Amino acid sequence: MQYRVAIVGATGAVGQELLRVLEQRRFPIRSLRLLASERSVGKTLMFHGEPLPVEVLRPDSFAGIEIAFFSAGGARSKEFVPVAVQAGAIVIDNSSAFRMDPEVPLVIPEINPDALRCHRGIIANPNCSTIIMLMALEPLRRLARIRRIVVSTYQAASGAGAQAMQELLDATHAYLHGEPFEPKVLPHPYAFNLFSHNSPIGDDGYNEEERKMILETRKIWGDSEVAVSPTCVRVPVLRAHCESILAELEIRPPLEAIYEAYRAFAGVRLVDDRVRNYFPMPIEATGQDEVLVGRIRYDSGSPNGVALFACGDQLRKGAALNAVQIAEQLIHA
Repeated sequence: MQYRVAIVGATGAVGQELLRVLEQRRFPIRSLRLLASERSVGKTLMFHGEPLPVEVLRPDSFAGIEIAFFSAGGARSKEFVPVAVQAGAIVIDNSSAFRMDPEVPLVIPEINPDALRCHRGIIANPNCSTIIMLMALEPLRRLARIRRIVVSTYQAASGAGAQAMQELLDATHAYLHGEPFEPKVLPHPYAFNLFSHNSPIGDDGYNEEERKMILETRKIWGDSEVAVSPTCVRVPVLRAHCESILAELEIRPPLEAIYEAYRAFAGVRLVDDRVRNYFPMPIEATGQDEVLVGRIRYDSGSPNGVALFACGDQLRKGAALNAVQIAEQLIHA
């Protein structure tokens, strides 16, 4: 069976990655509609070697659409997702608009696919940092309950979209040539610099990105008591987020059992060579579907702690790939 599919936000970084993932995985598409804002009128994007026109997103854009991928920001999702559902589409939304809605499943297919059974037309794609962290922790969690997570993220420009990626390139060029450069997309100089994640900070001192990691982890795991302490940082890397993670478990399994769990878990690749000091790097995670995990060791500061380092492509498993995997689960259910 083939499906009539739409991508909202098709010209953005995640939208274009969705096109690539759908093509690479040979998703069964009968027709594909590319939707974006009026700024994208006249553009075409390639799919299976054929140019497809980009159409303006309108309330009537979803007639006949069966599956709609949304990646155009929370405001667009709040406005148009209900319209798409009313037209008969199942929506997989990459924004934060519906993630914490108790009636909307928040899904990582390798972790909680059963949550898809209760969808009412909307399925939320988790935040990229949450996806990468939970993929990196799931093999460990299957050995013992995780009580607490301390995580520091090293987030690439791709998480802020295509314009941020271009700003990093432009800023780097200016820096290397001794030219002045004024950032317009991000709030601080990006080349050869890093800074706290550029999302609003609440009264509790956590920014919006950190709050997403806390709340989404509890919802996906179905564990309201797990403690999560994140610090999110933007670093001058084009693609692939990295995360330094300390997990405190109820019991600490033998190291060899931990390594074996990672070797056996689909969607994660163990990159842990102590002899060569070779561990996950964003340059190697870029373009890859798997989350790379390494630096696995017992934490010296807590009796049941395990520390590790993870790296995953924010545009693929952190966004587009996870969304397509959700769609694959739906059509094969």
